[in-house]
Amino acid sequence: MTDTTSGPAGDERIKDVSPLRRMLIRPELGGICGTILVFILFGLIAGDSGMFAAEGVMNWTVVSAQFMVIAVGACLLMIAGEFDLSTGSMIGFSGVLMAILSVQLGWPLWLAILATFAFCMAIGALNGWLVIRTGLPSFIVTLAFLYILRGLTIWGSVYFTRQTIIGGVADRAQGDWLAPVFGGKILTGLFQWMGDAGWIATFTRGNRAGQPVVDGIPMLVVWALALVIFGHWLLTRTKFGNWVFASGGDAQAARYVGVPVNRVKILMFMFSAFCACVFSMCQVMEFGSAAADRGLLKEFEAIICVVIGGALLTGGYGSVIGAALGAVIFGVVQQGLFFANAESSLFRVFLGMILLIAVIMNTYIRRIITGER
Repeated sequence: MTDTTSGPAGDERIKDVSPLRRMLIRPELGGICGTILVFILFGLIAGDSGMFAAEGVMNWTVVSAQFMVIAVGACLLMIAGEFDLSTGSMIGFSGVLMAILSVQLGWPLWLAILATFAFCMAIGALNGWLVIRTGLPSFIVTLAFLYILRGLTIWGSVYFTRQTIIGGVADRAQGDWLAPVFGGKILTGLFQWMGDAGWIATFTRGNRAGQPVVDGIPMLVVWALALVIFGHWLLTRTKFGNWVFASGGDAQAARYVGVPVNRVKILMFMFSAFCACVFSMCQVMEFGSAAADRGLLKEFEAIICVVIGGALLTGGYGSVIGAALGAVIFGVVQQGLFFANAESSLFRVFLGMILLIAVIMNTYIRRIITGER
């Protein structure tokens, strides 16, 4: 007698996939290969330059974290099937807005920061609402806001200060409870202990004699890691993450099964604005000033990080971890060329090559494995 209750084992619709096959179709593949490549390359040409000493590692880690913060927002939005070309302008706008509120209008810094986040996330929601209501491509809507926000940034800065740089933020940050969240450092005691133990370099003269060259981990790096962890958890461990993939893969089909596509897209636009504000606040706290020209081309750099990390421009496929690896490639290449005493203009050339190789590798291997044409 034949057993008809064998279950899924005999279901021809279920196909076993080998571990190697699963690995090759992961979106992070291009980012992993690109990261390994740049580390090997700069290990060979700049290994003895101090690039991999404590101070050098912190240099390219901070630069990578800058790209990582905005790449997380861009990644989630691209997986949801949309673009945000206003990210760079949002960085400059949010910094100047916060500086105007705190320095020029006398608001407490913590209140100016919170108000800036609220206002910029409202602009992100407006972007999403316009995309949904008008049916226009997000490329067009956010391109318009790229110019609107940049123009408002320059106008506001000049109107209040007669110049495009607003200083005095560092003074306003003194004693403020929220400022260290964006401009402080953590684990300073640990780094001092490692310096005293001789594990990392310390200053040997001047007022900072005995202090470690690297005296802590900047909050920008903490924010970058926190956003990557949050984004990865959201995409892979929550129902909302499934909604994000579904919204970008086939929005109409997602609506048929009850996915609130419009809400998902608007929230992703808001999250993109949030990430831009985080980047801006950390930058303003670092320099003690806001400038109207900050954030130029950051929107394209964020998108490139995401594409290097394996996301599809058409949406529905991607990985926050891959986007983070794309940001690491950015940071290592940019600082590696400096340590190698290479012409800085080669950064864009090298980055374009990495982008092209990563995209071709992702596309080619995915077609072989999945049988796509």
